[in-house]
Amino acid sequence: MRNMPYTYPYPSQQPLYSNNQLKGYSGRPVYWVYDHELGPLNRSEQQQSSKNASPIVLKDYGPEPFTVNIKEATEENNTFRTALWTGDHLQVTLMSLHVGEDIGLEIHPEVDQFLRIEQGQGLVQMGKSKDQLDFVRRVHDDDAIMVPAGTWHNVTNTGDIPLKLYSIYAPPKHPRGTVHVTKADAMASE
Repeated sequence: MRNMPYTYPYPSQQPLYSNNQLKGYSGRPVYWVYDHELGPLNRSEQQQSSKNASPIVLKDYGPEPFTVNIKEATEENNTFRTALWTGDHLQVTLMSLHVGEDIGLEIHPEVDQFLRIEQGQGLVQMGKSKDQLDFVRRVHDDDAIMVPAGTWHNVTNTGDIPLKLYSIYAPPKHPRGTVHVTKADAMASE
């Protein structure tokens, strides 16, 4: 192939390739976020500003557009279940399980569910029938659990601190604005 200078649409747009290592590059990407009130913030400035902010009020913000530091919101939650955002096709709930407490064996015939552990450790059990929970896994911080619709499942706190997690239901499972302070409240509402 011949070298044809200035054949890229404009000379200033020619692609530039280099195999040299960049000085001062730490290897970590820098992400920029634009806050319409504050202007562009890089990731470290954004994290600092969220740490200085007051704690989030834990309530259902759906179906309006909404952003949240989900880890902080999950760790702040002290109720068994609080709906954080409910839309027409998806719902996010925050959960906190006391030491030894479980969600309770349940099945959602028409709802897929995603759970993510933010704090603590637990045991997940799943299966096609409630008498045969043959899928058993230990979970802890940063683990995600996917529960297909029609699968019996339970999560039990096996640690020595509260198990903090959030759950995403698609479509929504609980009424908009749901708050169950205790597991007993959740059982009574069902």
